Amino acid sequence: MKTGSIISYILAAIAIILSFLFILGSFGDTGQAWWLIVGIIGLLIGFALIFAGVRLAAKAKAAGDTVYNVNLDLPGSIQMDTMKCLSCGAPLSSKDITMVNGAPVVTCPNCGTTYNLTEDPKW
Repeated sequence: MKTGSIISYILAAIAIILSFLFILGSFGDTGQAWWLIVGIIGLLIGFALIFAGVRLAAKAKAAGDTVYNVNLDLPGSIQMDTMKCLSCGAPLSSKDITMVNGAPVVTCPNCGTTYNLTEDPKW
């Protein structure tokens, strides 16, 4: 949660509690009519602060980074092979593979060659 929304919720709770006290006090023996008005205004302020807190929390969620996870379902037993650059033969690691427009792209750290990663058929 964002700090602004937490502060808004705390202030709303304080405003609502004090408003109820004003409303209850207005009906007592020494209560005055303007206490009821102050209580109602305080309730409106409290609910407005709750609304603002919800909006701030929603905005914080919308502004967050989007994370995409790519899961591969590999059939059968898989063995790790060493990947080598097609141009210079240098070994490649998983750090050299990036996703560009939904396709895996390999960039060789040795020669700088960039090409799409393709899988050869297993049959």
